[in-house]
Amino acid sequence: MQNPARYTITAALPYTNGPIHIGHLAGVYVPADIYARFLRLQNKDVVYICGSDEHGVAISMKARKEGITPQQVIDKYHHIIKKSFEDFGISFDHYSRTSANIHHQTASDFFKKLYEAGKFEEETTEQLFDPEANQFLADRFVIGTCPKCGNEEAYGDQCEKCGSTLSPTDLINPKSTISGATPVLKQTKHWFLPLNEYSDFLKEWILKGHAKDWKTNVLGQVKSWIDDGLKPRAVTRDLDWGIDVPVEGATGKKLYVWFDAPIGYISATKEWAQLNGKNWEPYWKDQDTKLVHFIGKDNIVFHCVIFPAMLKAEGSYILPDNVPANEFLNLEGQKLSTSKNWAVWLHEYLEDFPGKQDSLRYALTAAAPETKDNDFTWKDFQARNNNELAAIFGNFINRVVVLTHKYYNGLVPTPNAFTTEDLAVLEELKAYPDVIASTIERYRFREASQEMMNVARLGNKYLADQEPWKAVKTDAERVKTQLFVALQVASALAVLAEPFLPHAAQKLNDMLQLGRKDWNFLKSDVLLKPGHQINAAAILFEQIDDAQIEKQMEKLAASNASEAAAELAELKPETTFEKFSEMDLRVGTILAAEKMPKAKKLLVLQVDTGLDVRTIVSGIAEHFEPEAIVGKQVMVLANLAPRAIRGVESQGMLLLTSDAEGKLHFMVPENTVQNGSTIS
Repeated sequence: MQNPARYTITAALPYTNGPIHIGHLAGVYVPADIYARFLRLQNKDVVYICGSDEHGVAISMKARKEGITPQQVIDKYHHIIKKSFEDFGISFDHYSRTSANIHHQTASDFFKKLYEAGKFEEETTEQLFDPEANQFLADRFVIGTCPKCGNEEAYGDQCEKCGSTLSPTDLINPKSTISGATPVLKQTKHWFLPLNEYSDFLKEWILKGHAKDWKTNVLGQVKSWIDDGLKPRAVTRDLDWGIDVPVEGATGKKLYVWFDAPIGYISATKEWAQLNGKNWEPYWKDQDTKLVHFIGKDNIVFHCVIFPAMLKAEGSYILPDNVPANEFLNLEGQKLSTSKNWAVWLHEYLEDFPGKQDSLRYALTAAAPETKDNDFTWKDFQARNNNELAAIFGNFINRVVVLTHKYYNGLVPTPNAFTTEDLAVLEELKAYPDVIASTIERYRFREASQEMMNVARLGNKYLADQEPWKAVKTDAERVKTQLFVALQVASALAVLAEPFLPHAAQKLNDMLQLGRKDWNFLKSDVLLKPGHQINAAAILFEQIDDAQIEKQMEKLAASNASEAAAELAELKPETTFEKFSEMDLRVGTILAAEKMPKAKKLLVLQVDTGLDVRTIVSGIAEHFEPEAIVGKQVMVLANLAPRAIRGVESQGMLLLTSDAEGKLHFMVPENTVQNGSTIS
């Protein structure tokens, strides 16, 4: 969209079932904040919206686990999350919550309009029901084996191992997370949005209309969904926590969180408008408004298929102009895991690194998972801070401000004749605002941050080459020009750095006494005029020492150790000797092994059990190469009932153990024995 009248920017609503970690910050909130700050510097009409998502099943699960009410959970984490965002300079125009009355009303009105217009299909279907807990099971209350990759801990709505979107009934061997019981199917009535009726619209709007300007990962996932054939999607659930379905005959039913949550963007905008005496409708209903959703890749289908279909069905809302979804951020080579505490929590980070919000913002932007999953390491964080922010950016600013005070009492000197080197620096400086603007407008924030740092490199190199501290002894008039040029670079940085390093940019602005400056300021021939008074130097970035980094590594190691200890400490329910004796454990030899097509975790094995040669499908492909285990003797549960795994009948199970790092190891006899030997 060329020259929109206004911008509506949304950032994914975080679940209030725990605090915010660096994966959230890198994937969604820092990129969105860079974009919003950049637009404000251009004096655009912007509303940057977010809020706590407080109706997810994750909330109920957390409440059940902690023995408190869902309301207590959301009140606790809403304030922790909101404060973390504020501390890191995430500049939302409004941060709301979906428990607010205005949201309940907005979501209810949205549902009723679609209901009354006949946009829903009402169906009585079979849903998983926990006979022990006596309740229907929401997606996240069901866990089982993923039918696509064999992950045994897939949820009823999604496999977090392979990323597949699932339904609870898709799972193999489903279990209730509430009681551990095997769920049964029971009839229940719900309302469905017929996504299949919006396939042509979505193809035209996204796959044709945005094929050139949307990220390939977003287009690829949307295309996959459409090609697989869109199906009606339930917009209600049998739950005791959430927004009541506002129609007759819906007692005990709530709006599905993925119907309710994106409407939170609209209700938060309404709330912002009420608080600021504005009209919310142009930000959601005017075709001259550019709507941009910042999300992680796990939310692509909801923001690019389901929510647009909802908006299209309602009829009066604009559609997103772009959905620049990021991939996932890993931590020290491992997937971030909140349950295993393998994460860097923002509120804890500030306890260990007070005042270093920008250091983390910069490191996360430099390692942003824009096109593929990326890795955050503490050593890289330290290097980014010490070698770039402190040694380049901070060093340059400190030198130029200190020297200006030392030689000219803090007054910008009047330059003399400019040399070729001076003019080259000033000319190069003028090019950077357009370069940085172009990359931000294309959502390439990692590249934009490095272009901003190149401005600091330009100034640092200029001072190092010119050496005014030496030139002052032989040509004092020349130094006036040198510091004048360096101060122009410094003042440009105060504006260019603001989207990326808001705290440092404010400190620099205060040092230079610039006052509020916008992007147009950078077009001026002279940014700091001769005679302008600047303040004394202040340290922008302090060095981070090895001991601080070592402390963080020890904290992660402790998380791994405690997780391993917790796993070792967990015992299954007591069994009897009679039940155990029913298990037929035998020694076998692997005769052949090959990877199952399109399954990262599964190997298809041919195992000689001494009784026969049988097929066993085992989820060990990420730990062993097929050719490396051929000929290995293994322990086999030989009388396990056969079951089909991705179309292959598996006739047994291998016995393995895992170490503290999660690496699997075969349980094997001390010496080679005859195949079929029993284990007792």
